[in-house]
Amino acid sequence: MNILSLVVKEILHRKFSFALGVAATLIATASVIGAIVLLRTHDLRTAAILHAKEAELLERMDKLQDDTRKSMLKLGFNLVILPEDQNLADWYANDYSTKYMPESYAERLAESDIVSIRHILPSLQQKIPWPERKRTIILVGTRGEVPNAHLSPQKPMVQPVPSGNVILGYELHRSMDIGTGDRIRIMGKTFTVRDCYSERGNKDDITAWIDLKEAQELLGKPGRINAILALECLCTGNSLPAIREEVAAILPGTQVIEQESRAVARAEARTQVALEAQTTLQQEQQAREILRGERERMAQALVPVVFLACALWIALTGYGNVRSRREEIGILRAMGVSAKRIFMLFIWKHVFIGVPGGILGLVAGGAAGLLMAGGGADIPVDFFSPLSFWLAMAALAVAGATLLAVVAGWLPAMIASGQDPAEVLREE
Repeated sequence: MNILSLVVKEILHRKFSFALGVAATLIATASVIGAIVLLRTHDLRTAAILHAKEAELLERMDKLQDDTRKSMLKLGFNLVILPEDQNLADWYANDYSTKYMPESYAERLAESDIVSIRHILPSLQQKIPWPERKRTIILVGTRGEVPNAHLSPQKPMVQPVPSGNVILGYELHRSMDIGTGDRIRIMGKTFTVRDCYSERGNKDDITAWIDLKEAQELLGKPGRINAILALECLCTGNSLPAIREEVAAILPGTQVIEQESRAVARAEARTQVALEAQTTLQQEQQAREILRGERERMAQALVPVVFLACALWIALTGYGNVRSRREEIGILRAMGVSAKRIFMLFIWKHVFIGVPGGILGLVAGGAAGLLMAGGGADIPVDFFSPLSFWLAMAALAVAGATLLAVVAGWLPAMIASGQDPAEVLREE
């Protein structure tokens, strides 16, 4: 008699017993597949979240750095290019250079390919007596910034003073009751007050700014300047020695001074923005790792318990099946069916239990894992790929469920095949 036909007849005759076995393998398989899918979905979502968060933080950091750059520009220029023969002790004492260099140096620097310096501003500055007001002031001749020829245009840090106009520091206009639009004379030349600055608490409060050409005329220094103000570009990472070497190659006979406190403040502000963005990303990643660890520990604790319970369930169901079929087994043995064939009869039944249980467990476990990971509303785009992953999961589900059913049913099958037909028939 064909064993497989007997197995099919047995399944059709005892549907409830077969359904219980399939349900046990389904639950066991679903617990394993569900845990794997849960962790995989978590990893995919983590990668997607971190990618989106990183893009968001990069965009935010770019905006913050741009805002920081604009705020740091208010600190002013942090590099000063002076004539090489200028005594720095005198420069620090007077706060202006007594040596001069050609105004064309500013254009030469701007037309070079230097990238470590931006916002180039030539100036002529000197402390002078203001004969009309009997005051000592600082006169600064300035013009518009000279744009770097090889870089994209940038908004200037300072606006030029139009010819015939003057801008006064706080102490000058406050102490002499001068207002915007007033006309005043400086060293015999008439100027219109274009603006009056608010209090800054430094030498700017006693400074008057005029057009560079007019300052050169008043001071008798045509075509000459005594300083080039500039802004160090932190994007290149160049150190001061490297900048000095670059400038010396372009402008021989000059020296570069860095106003360190302003440079440090600018660098620290940008570094802080980058650090905050990186910290936020790391915190998000750590939170996802902690959540994954909790889910992994839950799976490690729950899956073995479910697996063992299902194995015991299959074994007890198989043992009950053997007891209910004692008479049938006795008759088959009396008809000459060997113990080996009886054993294989029960083993094949458990194979038939394992295969559908594994397939159903794959579907149920995949759905359960996805729901436990947070629902299917935002399924990661890579969830259904690669195909090799799901083929491996299918093979694992079917093979694992079948192996579980066969191993759990091994002892009942041994008991069935070891029964003495004469004793069974005598008892029945």
